[in-house]
Formats: sequence, C-alpha cells, structure tokens
Amino acid sequence: MSKTLKAGAAALALGLATLTGAGVSFPALAQAPAAASAAVKIDNFVFGPQALTVTVGTTVTWINQDDIPHTVVADDRHTFKSRVLDTDERFSFTFTKPGEYGYFCSLHPHMTGKVIVKAG
Repeated sequence: MSKTLKAGAAALALGLATLTGAGVSFPALAQAPAAASAAVKIDNFVFGPQALTVTVGTTVTWINQDDIPHTVVADDRHTFKSRVLDTDERFSFTFTKPGEYGYFCSLHPHMTGKVIVKAG
C-alpha cells in the first residue's frame, strides 16, 4: 500500500472515530422493504382462498397440493397463464394494477378464484 493511501485511510479512520466520539451516529443503511407476497393453495379441485385481497405490487403464488395437474389462467386468458402444474409445483404472478382478476383452471373450468388488487 502506498504512503498516500495509508495516510488517507488513517485520516478517514481518525475522522470517523472523532465524529463517533462527538456523539454523531451513523444510521444503518436503509433496506428496501420486503416485497409483499401471498399464496393460494390448490387442493381437492379448489383454489383456497377462493377470493384473495392484496395491494398493488404483491406477488401471488399458486401451489398445487392436489394429486392431479391444474393450471391458473386469468379470465381474459392474457393477463397471466401458468403451464400445467403437477403436484407441489408453483406459479407466481405480480399484480401491478388495481382491479379484480378472475381466474380458473383450464383443465377443470369449474375451479375458479379471484384476486382483488387494491392501491397501496
């Protein structure tokens, strides 16, 4: 390490020690808030909960806990659409706009659910 670099490091350490000793505190770096998340369980041909209310920015994860495959498809067939989910597989979607999002299982259309997204 060069003499200049060593001197600079020493001065910085001395300056921090002086400020800390003078009652100046250094707050911890702010951390970004954790992203919101929610889960919907798929079991026995039912989405549970059937209706879920979340805020904008929430990621919803559907988890297939049934013995047979299922899908998760938005009613408009465009907003979100999972591949076929086998047992214990997951599908996630992050909701970026307020509104009501109905969905169903394309393999078993009687299975329906809804995500209600409210502004934060």
